[in-house]
Amino acid sequence: MADEIKTNPAVASTHDAQLLAENIVAGEGKAPNVDFEADYAAAQEMSVSEVAKTPEGAKLAEEAVAPKYEITQPEETETVAVETGNRDDFMDMANEISGNEAVTSVDDDLIKKALEMGQPGK
Repeated sequence: MADEIKTNPAVASTHDAQLLAENIVAGEGKAPNVDFEADYAAAQEMSVSEVAKTPEGAKLAEEAVAPKYEITQPEETETVAVETGNRDDFMDMANEISGNEAVTSVDDDLIKKALEMGQPGK
């Protein structure tokens, strides 16, 4: 289906289009016949080369767009947490993660020291 060309020189997008529109309005030129659907169909035909339509061409095209590096698949690992009910196991794990040695026993001297540190200065 041919589309109508609008020949208004004031809305032409380029200088060449403005000159063409002025010539058409003045009767010095003829409006070109544009069929967008036919042009689109022709472009689709030209967008695929004859080589790409063959099995060898399809293989070459696939190789051209293939990733350049091999992508490895992640390995699945299964972790089993064994419940021991032993508080020391948890404390050991917490110390490993934090990197700090926790206080494992509280005695009277430690409590006195904590209370002294909590008192305001004299």
